[in-house]
Amino acid sequence: MKKKFAAVVACVAALALSVAALAGCSGGSQGGTDGTQKLIVGFDQGYPPYGYVDDSGQFAGFDLDLAQAVADKNGWEVELVPIDWDAKDALLGSGAINCIWNGFTMEGREDGYTFSDPYMLNEQVVVVKADSGINSLDDLAGKVVMTQVDSAALDVLQNDDAEEGGQAELAATFKDLQTIGDYNNAFMQLESGAVDAVACDLSIAAYQMAAKPDVYKQLGTLSSEHYAVGFAKGNDALAKQVTDALKQLDEEGAVQQLCDKYADQGITYDNWVL
Repeated sequence: MKKKFAAVVACVAALALSVAALAGCSGGSQGGTDGTQKLIVGFDQGYPPYGYVDDSGQFAGFDLDLAQAVADKNGWEVELVPIDWDAKDALLGSGAINCIWNGFTMEGREDGYTFSDPYMLNEQVVVVKADSGINSLDDLAGKVVMTQVDSAALDVLQNDDAEEGGQAELAATFKDLQTIGDYNNAFMQLESGAVDAVACDLSIAAYQMAAKPDVYKQLGTLSSEHYAVGFAKGNDALAKQVTDALKQLDEEGAVQQLCDKYADQGITYDNWVL
């Protein structure tokens, strides 16, 4: 009898632990050990100036600083989780992260995520080597163009609906459209001559050109869009909390200060839209 009772107690305890684990993976920011909330930020660590590893080996970037400011405003903890960009959906769905905050374009992704209000205007552009002789988008005919896997630039170049800003017709003129895991490596390929152009976010282009002004130049704009913070579909409460905090930070001048901090890396307050 004692053995049967002990077995029942063990089963009940295991069930309770399972329920608690499931509760911890449900929507909203997850609780810390002291009862505070935790914002678990998934980001691409090869995506300067929004998220990257600085010279001291620490995570840095405009979006990561912004996430910390939002957490401070709400009394939350922050956990920064570098992710493979093409694994972001699985990580968000499993609860390993509870937001994607790293230059995340919302247009075309509205059905897959709940978003904060958009906070930053962005564009998709093309960068080439300054001495390449490529001076316009039309000059990309017969050239090898590279972009990041699962990126907004790739979406634009594969979209054949011109009314939605699709540039599939332009991409059809390329010799090849290639993808790579991160933009740092894409620009290494460009500088080495392995590819002729990189299609990327305006902020990424500005960052790379600021670092090497004599090496690169920017061509025309492929499309315009907005950055927002992405959450699991239906997590409206957390999205609203983040949006409200961003608005308050802007009113207090904190956003302007962050933009000024990253101004030499291509961030400008003129593109702030919230």
